[in-house]
Amino acid sequence: MVHLLLAVIYLSFISLGLPDALLGSAWPSMYGELGVPVSYSGIIFFIISVGTVVSSLQSDRLTRRLGTGRVTLFSVAMTALALFGFSVSHSFWALCLWAVPYGLGAGSVDAALNNYVALHYASRHMSWLHCMWGVGASIGPYVMGFALTGGAGWSTGYRCIALLQAILTAVLFLSLPLWKKRDGGTDAPGRKSSAKALSLGQIIRIPGAKPVMTAFFCYCAIEQTTGLWASSYLVLHKGVPPETAAGFASLFYAGITIGRALCGFLTLKLNDTQMIRLGQGVAAAGIAAFLLPAGEAAALAGLVLAGLGCAPIYPCIIHSTPDHFGADRSQAVIGVQMASAYLGNCLMPPLFGLIAARLSAALLPVFLLTLLGLMVLTHEKLVRTTLGSETR
Repeated sequence: MVHLLLAVIYLSFISLGLPDALLGSAWPSMYGELGVPVSYSGIIFFIISVGTVVSSLQSDRLTRRLGTGRVTLFSVAMTALALFGFSVSHSFWALCLWAVPYGLGAGSVDAALNNYVALHYASRHMSWLHCMWGVGASIGPYVMGFALTGGAGWSTGYRCIALLQAILTAVLFLSLPLWKKRDGGTDAPGRKSSAKALSLGQIIRIPGAKPVMTAFFCYCAIEQTTGLWASSYLVLHKGVPPETAAGFASLFYAGITIGRALCGFLTLKLNDTQMIRLGQGVAAAGIAAFLLPAGEAAALAGLVLAGLGCAPIYPCIIHSTPDHFGADRSQAVIGVQMASAYLGNCLMPPLFGLIAARLSAALLPVFLLTLLGLMVLTHEKLVRTTLGSETR
């Protein structure tokens, strides 16, 4: 039963990744049809991210009341409905409306699943499970690119992903008994916990909380800004056709996926902090490759390398949360970490949209390297604050 539940969690992580890169890969084809400026993708992404911030801040309470299994089920079902709404929308404001459940469906499930895996499974499983997220994030742009190349349009791409999410919803419904059986029913809805729920103010005052929140803010800002703007960067700065750029953007997520598969084995030799530092160095090399005067090939290689570098950072920071803050506070801290991550999603992609519109999309690598530098500084402060001489 434990292995069957792990398989269900793998599927859940795939479902988390499926919608994440759709907007970025489809937007070069969408904004002209909708009659809005290219920078307006940041508005939709902002609405989605606000929803995820709200739901992730409530993840501790929701998980205590409903259990991880039900939180996951309801969230995936809400996302499937929102994606279908995107597929039948023909105006920018309709997309904004459907972006609300789109965002609300993402935050609490992300925090709940990550905490569940951090507490119950080894670091290698966290890497492999986030590799499954990369599978979903790679499939999404591929499906969208296939729909665009075949002339079916972006609506069909969204509809296909909505169908996949609906199938996963059915699987999650059938799996609910497995969550209750895990550890003698500790995931039963309404279960009382010995750990007291912490307020937002209490969490922020925990030593190391602010640095890890900033590091998460920067990491997800890098990942989502790259995912959202890579296609537009290739189209506007490198002259790549939109249909081709949609497929090429998936290389970034392919790099994350392959990297996380490999990182599962590397965690047998390296600890979480070492893995994070390694990833930061590789990501810096990948982003710097965008700046090389080597044309399209260098940018595409940079996307893969940046993805490989990003691979270990998110899962290893999550997995190390119980070590930094204690198992009794990990769900609350992870919820705030997720909220910080989505604030990065809210603010940074739209900010770069303004930079691209008023200055140039060619500034994408500089923007990403600035965020990466801040992430390095804050993660090192987290390690010094919570682990001290026991630095891993």
